[in-house]
Amino acid sequence: MSCGQNEPFALQVLGDSMEPEFVEGHIIIIEPDGAFKNGSYVFALYQDEYIFRQLVIDNERYFLKPLNDNYPTLEIETLDPVKGVITQRAGTRRREHKHYV
Repeated sequence: MSCGQNEPFALQVLGDSMEPEFVEGHIIIIEPDGAFKNGSYVFALYQDEYIFRQLVIDNERYFLKPLNDNYPTLEIETLDPVKGVITQRAGTRRREHKHYV
């Protein structure tokens, strides 16, 4: 059985670009049809690579911002690269579980 294009799916966080909120090994749930807004955590396609960042909307300009300052903030022309919104985070301990709206 395969997942539909609009079905939620889970991915494991790799790397440290979204620390301290999301550390390597956390599991994130992505909702392809989820509503996003300024400040949402999103899954996006940027230069043929899928990335996980925080969406920043500023005066009709769109940015994909890492939480770790060692990585650059990326400007995107439209919201088309955004492929889903992160709705949950899970870690190895219950206290690491969190929901996002």
